[in-house]
Formats: sequence, structure tokens, C-alpha cells
Amino acid sequence: MSITGGATSARVLIRLSDDIPVDTPRTPAREAAERELSKPMYHENDPNLLQRALDRFWQWIGEFLDAASGVAPGGPLGLAVIVLVVVALLAALWWRLGTPRRTPGSAGSLFEEVPHSAAEHRATAEAHAAAERWNEAVQERMRAIVRSLEERALLDPRPSRTADEAASEAGRPLPAHAARLRAAAGEFDDVTYGGRTADRRTYLRLRELDLDLERTKPQLSTASGGTAE
Repeated sequence: MSITGGATSARVLIRLSDDIPVDTPRTPAREAAERELSKPMYHENDPNLLQRALDRFWQWIGEFLDAASGVAPGGPLGLAVIVLVVVALLAALWWRLGTPRRTPGSAGSLFEEVPHSAAEHRATAEAHAAAERWNEAVQERMRAIVRSLEERALLDPRPSRTADEAASEAGRPLPAHAARLRAAAGEFDDVTYGGRTADRRTYLRLRELDLDLERTKPQLSTASGGTAE
């Protein structure tokens, strides 16, 4: 073949190669790959939604701690000290203030629907105390106190009466014990409605008050305006 003929043939081949695409366009290739990867066979072992959420949460915690340790004095060690100090302050505040007290007006009636005598409430209180169920022991002892005052006609029987109301009313014929009655009512309300936890000392205070009230003569108003003991 002559040089001229070879050059002509090369030009023809070059022109023909221009019509053949060398690279696949990006968009169709990406769409084809996405269709392929979206098939279920590729996702059988993927984590579920909850696992993905937990992974993202812990990732966020890690990023937050990394960022915090970067600005905290002393780096990670300084951050750990700061966290411990904050936890200690919160624990001290909780210990000092205790569980939030009940809000005014949240107290309910002192007694349950089934009436019991003072002696029955005392026996139940002692049984709870023997088992170290101090919350229940305090509640039953307060009920014994109020029921005893009703049995002595120092309080009118009223099922819907609250512990605060009973203490306030009983303080009039028993003024020497008015403050202790109010304190006992507050302790009853705290363990019943305020989420507080009673202990042996709390129960013994109510028990001693109950016994003292049994030995105390009331001060009753007379027609002349004086008092009789």
C-alpha cells in the first residue's frame, strides 16, 4: 500500500471513530447505579430505624464531647472534672431540698371510704412500723390521732376532712399541741401527696404525739368565756 493510500485510510478511520462515544454520560451512569443499589438484596443487613437513630445520637454525643473537651481547660480530663462537679452540685441540691413538696390544694381527704376505729388504725400503724414500712405507718398513725379526737368528741366526724383541717380544728381545744398537730399533718401530706419518704424518727414523733394527746385534757370554752381543764 502506498503512503498516500495509507493516509487516506487513516483519515477514514478517524472520522468513523468520532461517531463512537468513548465515555458513558455521568447522569445515566449514576441513575443506573442507584437503581442497582436500591435492590433489596443489597439492604438485607442494614440497621433498622431505631438502630440508625441510636447511632446518630451517639455520634452527636461524641461530637459534642469532642467539641466540649476542646474548649474546656485541661482537655478531656478538665471536661470530666467539670461534669463531676456539676453532678455533685445537683446531688447536694437534691439532698438539701428533697423531693419537691406538694402544691397548695393538692391534699385529699384523710380517711378512706371504709371507717375504722382509732384502735384499729393504731394496730395497723404498729404492724407497718414492725415491717419498716414507715410511709404507711405515718399515714395510719395520723389517722389514729384524728379518729381518736373524733371519738372523744373534740372533732366532729367528717369523712372528707383533710389532715391540715383536722390539725387546725384540733388545735383550738388542744392549744398546747397545736404546733405538733400542724407538723404531723404536714408530714402526713408530704408522704401521701408530696413524694417524701418517712423514717423511723418521723413515725415515733407521731406515735408520741398520739400518746400525749390521749393523756391531755382539752380546754373547753365555758359560758362565762373562761376555760376549764
